[in-house]
Order: sequence, then structure tokens, then C-alpha cells
Amino acid sequence: MKKTVNILIKPASALCNLRCKYCFYANISSIREVRSYGKMKQAVVDEMIPNIYEDLNDGDELSIAFQGGEPTLAGLSYFEHFIAVINAQTKRVTVHYAIQTNGTIISELWMPLLRDNHFLVGLSIDGGPIYHDLNRVDTHGRGTFWRVLKTKELFDQYGIQYNILCVLTNELAKHPQKVYKFFQDQHIEFVQFIPCLDDLDAKEKSDFALTPERFGSFYQQLFGLWFQELQAGRYRSIKLFDDVLNLFVKGQVTACGLAGQCQIQYVIEADGSVYPCDFYALDQYRLGYIQKQTLRELFSQPIAIDWLAEKRELPSYCDTCPFKKMCCGGCKRMKDAMYVAKCNRYCGYRTVLETVLPNAQAIMSLVARAQPAVPSQVG
Repeated sequence: MKKTVNILIKPASALCNLRCKYCFYANISSIREVRSYGKMKQAVVDEMIPNIYEDLNDGDELSIAFQGGEPTLAGLSYFEHFIAVINAQTKRVTVHYAIQTNGTIISELWMPLLRDNHFLVGLSIDGGPIYHDLNRVDTHGRGTFWRVLKTKELFDQYGIQYNILCVLTNELAKHPQKVYKFFQDQHIEFVQFIPCLDDLDAKEKSDFALTPERFGSFYQQLFGLWFQELQAGRYRSIKLFDDVLNLFVKGQVTACGLAGQCQIQYVIEADGSVYPCDFYALDQYRLGYIQKQTLRELFSQPIAIDWLAEKRELPSYCDTCPFKKMCCGGCKRMKDAMYVAKCNRYCGYRTVLETVLPNAQAIMSLVARAQPAVPSQVG
């Protein structure tokens, strides 16, 4: 039977040319024994790919996403070599590439590689320049919005398929109308809002970390804008709305954690070490090394089994929720940002479901008649 394997590779580890104030991976790497493993060596690539293919058969699909830090710091030659090694494998496997980037160091030289290998790019833009430059700054503290917008224009010029990744901070969530207007003005068709999280080891909540109340309010207002546009025959993909409809209408899980069950993500660091989740790429969760073991062997490690079997106690508010069986508490790392609030009387995700699902059939009918079609999504 055909299978699909998804892996996430960090070719430049935690290295980054920006200093985004809310970066979760900067926090993760800071509490490891080794903060950054540097750039992935060719020898790791040469050993890693055959080991990945060991568990694949003719007709299978392999989805490879590159993330960071900033993955383009690995250099164009890294990706050219990587793809050459993939193409040298003898098994007939369909390979899909994706990359998540801050977009500040991608030049026109990158366009042929991205275009010819059908990369799906996740480009980080936090709404307009005011909100973007508040947190997405370079090593000198300067905003990066206009540099990223030039990269977006390059993608448009070369026909590169991309989604916009927008970090939803507590401040940004106050302004759904302005954010949505920006995406309309920029003709951005595919948007994923990423809930901004507190540091894993935070002692108190930061100013930028999202709260369930602000999450729910943002999506309630955003839905009204989005649905109005859809009724006018214009479809714009908002990933959470897509994921909710896929789950509750089609029975398809298209987002990790949304159904409350952790899955092994195969996060591969630059030294070849493998972790079950991007949010927990920590020493205590290291499954092993991809140069030494196959994916099947890594999946069978006790750490992976314990990770999958980990039980969680849900807040008592979940007992009153009609969506409990489909949600099961959601993503454990996102729980303080989008699920049950500390007051135990409100859930941001439940508010989204109560807003979207009564309109589900109308939405599906309108989407079927609207343009454009939905591509895959990054993240």
C-alpha cells in the first residue's frame, strides 16, 4: 500500500540572520546542551537520504520541509547537492519539497532551484510593516518588512508557489481588519496564522504571547471578513478554516495536533539528530541519528513510544464541550495560546468551531465554485 512520509530538516540548525523577538526555536536551542549544530555537512546528507529511502517503496511519497533557524543560510549549493542525492536514488518515490524562510537573503539566484523543483515556500510576513517590524528585526534591530516584500515580488515574477506565514501575536490579534486588508491589497491567496507562544521555560507570560481570548476574538472577526469575500465569489485560503473543515466535514486531519494526538514528525537537526516534534527538539527527546538508523528504527525507540503514549489531563471545561471527541484538548504546546483559558470558562478553539461549523455546508459549496484552488500548505 502506498504511504507518505513527512520529514522536517534543519540544514542550518538554529542559525539565523534575524533576531525575531518571539522566536520559539531560539528558545528551544538555548535550553539544549548544544545551542546550534551549525550547517549540515554533505557527509550527513549522503548518509541520511539512503537511510530515509530504506523504508520507502516504489510508488510512495516523501515530503521534505526545510526549516530553521533560517534554512537558506545553508547555501544554495547545499540544496543543489541534496536534490542531486535524492535524484540518484533508484526507488521510484514522488518527492515534494517545501521551505520556510524569513525571505531576507533569497535572491534571484534561488529562483531556478525553487521553480524547477516545485518548492512550496512558506514566507514569513506579519501583516503590514508596522506589525512586522515590531518583532521581525535583524541583528542591528532594524525592521525587515520591505526586504521580505521584495522577495514576495520575486516569487510572483517567477511563479513560485508560496504561502504567507504570519505569527499571530497578542498585539497583532487586536487588528484582524487591518491584517486582512493587507493580504487583500497584496493579492496574497494563502495565509497561515501561527499562534505566538511563550518560551518553553517561561516563568511568566510575555507581552507578545497569544491568549485564548485574543485568539478566539481574532478568528471570529476574521471569519466575518473571509466569509463575506467568499460569498462574493472570492476564495482566500486561511489555513485554520481549511483544517477545521477538513476535519469536521471530510474527516481528514490536515494539521498536527488539531485532533489532540501527537505524531512523530521526524525533525532532523543539522548533525543528523532526530526529534519527535519541532517544539520539543531537546536533548531528552532525541530519538537517535538518521545517519545510523532508519525512520522505522527511530520510530520504534522507547522515547518515541513514550512520546506517543503520553496522557494529558484536560481542563474540566472540556467536559462541557460538544467537540471534545474531535479535539481531545488539541496541541499540548498550543494549549495556553488557543485552547482553554486560565479562568477555565472559555476556549478560543471552541469559539472558532462555533463560528465556522454552522456555516460549513455553505462554505464547502461556495469554495467549490470559487477560485483559486487550494494547494498544499507549509507548517
